[in-house]
Amino acid sequence: MSVKIIAEAGVNHNGSKDLAFKLIDAAYAAGVDIVKFQTFKAKNLVTKSAQQAEYQTRNTGVDESQFEMLSRLELDYETHKELVTYCNKLDIEFLSTAFDKESLQFLVNDLKLKTLKIPSGELTNAPFVLEHTQTGCDLIVSTGMASLAEVEAALGVIAFGLTNSSKSQPSELAFAAAYISEAGQAALKDKVTLLHCTTEYPAPVNEINLSAMNTLSSTFKLTVGYSDHSAGITIPVAATALGAQLIEKHFTLDKTMPGPDHKASLEPDELTAMVSAIRDVEQALGNGIKGPQPSEIKNKPIARKSLVVAEAMKAGELFTESNLTVKRPGTGTSPYLYWSLLGKAAEQDYSEGDIIHV
Repeated sequence: MSVKIIAEAGVNHNGSKDLAFKLIDAAYAAGVDIVKFQTFKAKNLVTKSAQQAEYQTRNTGVDESQFEMLSRLELDYETHKELVTYCNKLDIEFLSTAFDKESLQFLVNDLKLKTLKIPSGELTNAPFVLEHTQTGCDLIVSTGMASLAEVEAALGVIAFGLTNSSKSQPSELAFAAAYISEAGQAALKDKVTLLHCTTEYPAPVNEINLSAMNTLSSTFKLTVGYSDHSAGITIPVAATALGAQLIEKHFTLDKTMPGPDHKASLEPDELTAMVSAIRDVEQALGNGIKGPQPSEIKNKPIARKSLVVAEAMKAGELFTESNLTVKRPGTGTSPYLYWSLLGKAAEQDYSEGDIIHV
């Protein structure tokens, strides 16, 4: 299965429709599979007194409330519809993350999205996770800031939502029971992709902990991927080599633009380079079967060796360690038969350097 690449435009449009369209163009030109935005109403997302994260203040250079910042970064619903139409025209998938119930309903009921992304910050928001699940959409679940126990708890909510045909009352006990049920596990495998993530912008390399991606895979037996907030393209490429089936990476048109996420994003040339590197790694991973590749076969007789006569011999003379050696090319008898020939009589005359064929 080909690795899917999500170019995370997020809020890097700065609230501008024109920039949003240009971000889609850049994502398409880079060759990604999906371009993703964020859908929210600031009034539904944060209180007016909620403070920015440290990275948001640092990256924007403005000390203000989250509400003030996010209000400038909203895209109205009509713009969303135009962006979806444009993505369909280019044949690139449109995806967006909802951060409130109203936005979620819009993505599903109006935009008809078939896949939803549950962001790391909403992982413990059980009512909202359940609302995602009840849409019937495929779910990409990001796990930044989470422990294994928190991931399992969220998966219990999802399993409950996917299998609760009796419409029983949600509860922690019901979530746990759904998670361990055969039907719940089957539903999770069918619907959920987990993303390892470190929620810092940019994420320090020594806190990426890519090995945790394999922990998620072995623990939950689900498709796994990686949502990257590190600088550059090295880490998502490495995640591909470790088996990520989905890579998500923030991108921008210009890292110097004002806004909370630009500095931790790739510019278009870097996004293109990342896609190219991931596709190279994807091909390099191969099928796992160890054997000579087509391009190697022609080199086997050149690089390998054969049994060779070290000094002239007459027929009937015995092969010894002094008259039998191993040299290139590999067009004669395998060196594996070296010990079998020692002490045996030569069946013909040999000149020094003759390749043995038996």
